[in-house]
Amino acid sequence: MIIRGVSAKSILDSRKEKTILVSIKTEKGVFSASAPDGKSKGKYEARPYKKSLEGDILALKKFNDYFNKEIIEGFEDLRRIEDIVEGHVGANTLFALESAALKALAKEKNKEVWQIINPDARKFPRLVGNCIGGGKHSQTKEKKPDFQEFLLIPFTKKIKDSLEVEKKIKTTVEQDLKEKDSNFKSKKNDEKGWMTSLNEKEILEILKKYKVRIGVDVASSGFYKRKKYHYENPMLKRDEEEQIGYLSNLIKNFDIFYVEDPFNEEDFDSFAKLLKKFPESLIVGDDLTVTNSKRLRKAIDNKSINALIVKPNQCGSLLEIKRVCEMAVKNGIKIVFSHRSGETQEDILADLAFGFQADFFKIGIDGKERVSKINRLIEIQKSLKPSH
Repeated sequence: MIIRGVSAKSILDSRKEKTILVSIKTEKGVFSASAPDGKSKGKYEARPYKKSLEGDILALKKFNDYFNKEIIEGFEDLRRIEDIVEGHVGANTLFALESAALKALAKEKNKEVWQIINPDARKFPRLVGNCIGGGKHSQTKEKKPDFQEFLLIPFTKKIKDSLEVEKKIKTTVEQDLKEKDSNFKSKKNDEKGWMTSLNEKEILEILKKYKVRIGVDVASSGFYKRKKYHYENPMLKRDEEEQIGYLSNLIKNFDIFYVEDPFNEEDFDSFAKLLKKFPESLIVGDDLTVTNSKRLRKAIDNKSINALIVKPNQCGSLLEIKRVCEMAVKNGIKIVFSHRSGETQEDILADLAFGFQADFFKIGIDGKERVSKINRLIEIQKSLKPSH
């Protein structure tokens, strides 16, 4: 595949905020991909843009001649793209650029994007759906849960059935919230999770009656300062030991299967203590590991996690994502590919999750930007059915 040109422009994401769309021109046509953007970001994430979105668009325009006639034959050739733009664009731009290149390459070879990554991929990830939201994703002046997400993880392996289970529960949960929360107005937050003024215990009380596994994204770095976790609903402060005690009680009392970012992004030791207590639960790193192989290596050495979030635009480089996924598999760490709070209708995340053989796919339950990715996964599953 020979690149004939590269261009970029800004588009709006699901929060109506600007993000980048990159297009690559080849003999086969023009191929575009866009990047999402997160609101709740780990401080070790790569910068989304070098200085600004507009600056990255100009940088790609400037480098257009460098790309011209660049040959990409396989996944590893993305290194050539990275060599050209390294230090000149941010992670969002690099992710969109490499995604567009993968799409173009797939077309050239008459393959699916996931086949460029791993033609032997067969295992499908299980859906992790965001049902109720809080934290930074819920923009409200009223009370809200301190935890950022309350998640549903259906037992079924068939993606289409799994989505149906999530949708049914989410609809019923709306009625539960109407009964239990006098402030509930059937509104949804950035990630299309129900917005409520209930606290985490009250929400878990509702969710525990459903026949699915439950997960939480504590996103605790968002309310950690001066060595304390500052809860607002109800208002109280917890130190590391109290946080461990509190989360341990929640895991036991509500049989929580999935616990993401239970401690702040520096605290590898507390993660390790919780994992030691609950080896059967998934103790998941996101802000802790930020899709970064060096951070993941530290988490592995400290025995801090047994699962990690992969958000492609946290690092931008699909080659780094490959390193992260290979390191995770080698060390028995479960892989959770995840969306961001500011999403686009770009569906390549499904191909990446399947190609890299993720164990879980953390995405919303509704909203066109999120469902587009689930639909793509359903499409892949249907296409492979006859060979099973």
